Amino acid sequence: MNTTTAERIDSQRPRILRLYNLYRVILGFGLTLLTSSSLREGVLSLSNPEVYAQASWIYLFINVLIALSLHKGRRDIHLFVLAVLDITLLGIIFYAAGGIGSGFGNLLIIPVAIGNVLLHGRIGLLLPAMSSLVLIYLTFFLSLTHPYIGQNYLQAGVLGAIYFAVALFVQRVTRRLYLSEILAREQAASLASLEQLNQLIIQRMRTGIMVVSADNRILTSNEACSQMLNRDVPQGERLDKIAPELEQRLRQWQRNPSVRARSFHSFNGSTELMANFKHLGSQTGDNILVFLDDNTQVAQQAQQLKLASLGRLTASIAHEIRNPLGAISHAAQLLAESEQLSVQDQRLTEIIQQHSQRMNRVIETVLELSRRRPSEPQLVDLALWVSHFAADFRSAHPPTDALECDIEKEGILTRIDPNQMTQVLNNLCNNALRYSGEAGQARAILLKLYVRPDTELPVLEVIDHGPGISEEHLGHIFEPFYTTEATGTGLGLYISRELCESNQARLECDRVQPHGCCMRITFAHPKRLV
Repeated sequence: MNTTTAERIDSQRPRILRLYNLYRVILGFGLTLLTSSSLREGVLSLSNPEVYAQASWIYLFINVLIALSLHKGRRDIHLFVLAVLDITLLGIIFYAAGGIGSGFGNLLIIPVAIGNVLLHGRIGLLLPAMSSLVLIYLTFFLSLTHPYIGQNYLQAGVLGAIYFAVALFVQRVTRRLYLSEILAREQAASLASLEQLNQLIIQRMRTGIMVVSADNRILTSNEACSQMLNRDVPQGERLDKIAPELEQRLRQWQRNPSVRARSFHSFNGSTELMANFKHLGSQTGDNILVFLDDNTQVAQQAQQLKLASLGRLTASIAHEIRNPLGAISHAAQLLAESEQLSVQDQRLTEIIQQHSQRMNRVIETVLELSRRRPSEPQLVDLALWVSHFAADFRSAHPPTDALECDIEKEGILTRIDPNQMTQVLNNLCNNALRYSGEAGQARAILLKLYVRPDTELPVLEVIDHGPGISEEHLGHIFEPFYTTEATGTGLGLYISRELCESNQARLECDRVQPHGCCMRITFAHPKRLV
């Protein structure tokens, strides 16, 4: 038997010893009862009642002492001595009871069997050998001291062979049982290791994973799920209390699983999330597995496809529209130089040239958008970046244009492409100045940088106190080519929003009371991987 098997047996010794000692104490009580002549009359005929009584009481007393001190003597030598003592005392009782005919020789089978369960290897085979020798010797000794009692040597030999058979059988069965137990424990350890590995992988995944019960209670979730929902997701909590938007998507999916769930935002200013659902079992009442994906990467891929399509379109525009537009503008210039034109015709040529220039600016802006390089995000201190931008902006504008900064604290970090975001901020500030008053007048705008306490996301606001944006225009200002000015291209805010999305930021517009406008940029968390 190998070392691992022996260790497994050692671990089971206390339990086996408790059961074995309980059996021995019960057996001792039973043997002492038979010391009463009235109880054994007609059941047992003793050859030596005095020896039987003494041996029975000694057997009971020793077993009670051993049972009370069970925590001691668990080594092989102690177990072997215990088995030998058991065989010796039962052998004496066997002799006093009258030998083979009493049937007490069968009592030696239990010590032999238990001894071979507890003892390892060949030492266990000493027990059936000793039991057989004790049985044969006492049978022979009884034939000398009590010749009137018939002794069956053949039965004694068969009983000795049974001892050996029981010992070999118990050792074989015990080895198989413990080997099976070892295999089961190794498989359980392997499964536990795999489960731990799976849990670690799930916790490290960027996809949010959540298991929801049939009554909409959260059973488990990973770390990415908490980050996307921007709050702890305790087990047993109801889903509608943690993420009402997600709970609505779940109910929509349960009503019609074939319809793809719409994207949603877990909180104001958060990234766009997409939820997918799957039953863990085959029944509709089983637990539901929820997958949460950040749509940022999908949006970026869609943005790249859109820019690629826009690039092909602008190439066609440059060839099909720009060249004829240049010819129209040149012809209008030549026509304006004619001395025979009336004043009204001169005005018409000016209108042609103005609108030709406007269309050319639109084409230039679209070409610039299509040629825009991919963003190169880096970790940026927004407080320092805003301060530098404000200094550069003030130096490029007259003193009548005031730019104030309200920075909550230093060390507000995020990951952006500073060149692209400088272009966005410059566009927003110029728009804010333009709507704050006429050039040359006293105009003021405010840059406010802070961290939202509920989401820990950096926010930059560009605030002016102009007339603001009307309700009818507020929902369309980020659409391409949408403008309320006769000379505008309608692409400034559209390009700003596209650049923000390329840097995992969100650009929103709010009205300021009593009048004014706030363009708000919500940046990504600095720990977000781009």
